[in-house]
Amino acid sequence: MRRRVPDLSRQALPRLAARRPRRARPRRHPRRSRRHPRARRAPACGPHSGPDGSRTVSDATRPAHARVTGIALARRAGAELLGTGMLVTVVVGSGIAAQRLTTDPGLRLLENSIATALGLGVLILLLGPVSGAHFNPLVSAADTLLGRRHRTGLPLPILAVYIAAQILGGIGGAALANLMFAVPTTLSSTDRATPGTVLGEVVATAGLVLLIAGLARAGRSVPVVAAAVGAYIGAAYWFTSSTSLANPAVTIGRVFTDTFAGIAPASVLPFLAAQLVGAGIGVALTILLFPHATTETGDLVAEPVLTETRETP
Repeated sequence: MRRRVPDLSRQALPRLAARRPRRARPRRHPRRSRRHPRARRAPACGPHSGPDGSRTVSDATRPAHARVTGIALARRAGAELLGTGMLVTVVVGSGIAAQRLTTDPGLRLLENSIATALGLGVLILLLGPVSGAHFNPLVSAADTLLGRRHRTGLPLPILAVYIAAQILGGIGGAALANLMFAVPTTLSSTDRATPGTVLGEVVATAGLVLLIAGLARAGRSVPVVAAAVGAYIGAAYWFTSSTSLANPAVTIGRVFTDTFAGIAPASVLPFLAAQLVGAGIGVALTILLFPHATTETGDLVAEPVLTETRETP
């Protein structure tokens, strides 16, 4: 330093050295934790999307279907079995009670529809946080189909488990209602399949799938969904000629009771075909009316949260 500036005194040298600019050290990025991996970007459109139309999706917000474990799947399947079984118990049990209380067909239908609407809403509120509260193979299938593009719906193996649990639950629910009212569990003899009732099933199922998928894509809360679905089923009892079965698991379960709510085995296939067509129409209407909300929700009815608290790493 003294060779470069020979005329400076020794007292000025420290001050000159203090004025020398320091090199900027490279900024180190904080080390990311393995529990919080780097977020991924997925296209979205909604209140949670960014200014450029993108939405951050991390493991913490990824749908529970993608990280479900064996214990959680068993719990969710049990919730679907229980919920579908109790739904059929409500339908069949209230039908038997109405049949014994009055001979008026209108009063019987009124009592049956009120009990079904209220019972379905309660079951969605209770079991929605556990399994999503589908209670319907067509709702589960629609969840898989509508969420396939962004991987937010049920994977095919879980869909198969859900459908099996729902059908078994429907049969068990009918048997339980028969036992409570001391009615033998036999095949129904009530023929329901006519051109009018088949068309009614198409309308009822299309409306149900559109309602559930539309509310889910709109981000409605579980209480709103429970109230809306219960109200729709209660109303569809009256405005459809088929009394709105709109559910293959419930349809199969009601075969095993020869009471007010029963359906003959010969009528099952036409009803199932009509429900399948109606579900397809409901999915198409959902895509048409709600085209940009596919990443807003992870489940059609309710996002399962209670089954993923301890099993995830």
